[in-house]
Amino acid sequence: MKIKPFFKQLDFSWRSISDYLLIILGGLVQALALVTFLIPAQLVGGGISGIAQLLHYLWGTPVGLITLLGNIPLFIIGWRFLGGPRFALRTILSVVSFTIFTDILIGLTGQSPITDDILLNSLYGGFLLGVGLGLVYLGRGTSGGTDILGRILNQRLGMSISLAYMITDSFAVLLAGFFFGWEKSLYGLIMIYLSGVAADMVSQGTNVIREAIIITDETDKVVAAITEELGRGTTIISAKGGYTMKDRPVIFCVVSAGEVIRLKTIVHDVDPDAFMVVGSANEALGEGFKPLKGPI
Repeated sequence: MKIKPFFKQLDFSWRSISDYLLIILGGLVQALALVTFLIPAQLVGGGISGIAQLLHYLWGTPVGLITLLGNIPLFIIGWRFLGGPRFALRTILSVVSFTIFTDILIGLTGQSPITDDILLNSLYGGFLLGVGLGLVYLGRGTSGGTDILGRILNQRLGMSISLAYMITDSFAVLLAGFFFGWEKSLYGLIMIYLSGVAADMVSQGTNVIREAIIITDETDKVVAAITEELGRGTTIISAKGGYTMKDRPVIFCVVSAGEVIRLKTIVHDVDPDAFMVVGSANEALGEGFKPLKGPI
């Protein structure tokens, strides 16, 4: 890798600077979750930082430093699949921020727990960890470690962040069961799941998107009613009936969860005999929804 081309590809626009600030804030919030709730309760987080916690409990090694070293091979993988120099800068910023904040906070505050209740530690620690991770995602970055693998699953396979995060981060939590008992390991899995949900909420919002497929003999009327009464666009797809083998159009429409009842009412009022399928979507980008952003 040549240094000059690397820096020529970096983006220091105002939008990118705001991304960097979000990533730094996310690193701080994740470090707070680790130092305040997870480390004192011996609750192992996921991925590389979880393995670093495990080594810290066993041999007293610095959590931040081990996390930084463990990220190197995964960083190389992320360079290939997640955007080269722009990915690199964001990931380095995230990992270094998390590393510095974690070791500084451990040095300043020690490891005295706020509460001895393991359930409260797993709930609040998981939520706070997820908020930090979500801020990093919002800044179009990754928190390094197996989060890089989770981000690849999210972008390449369309897997939700929470599921990808759960899959890639469960290994360290299960490994902790051999050292600290399976009860803490089970609480750790709850923490991992909650952190994934919180990351989804912060990075993608709380609105659940619904996609509807409508088959009706009154296609034009249904489309007009959806446009006029709901203000949503539609797409008409050419299809053929599997039994009749006749050509018939299919209406595709994306709405928010709160608009599903109104959509059903509109379709029923126009054609009570229509066939309709409503499914969930992870995200909708573009006109009428969140702006479509480019890759990191």
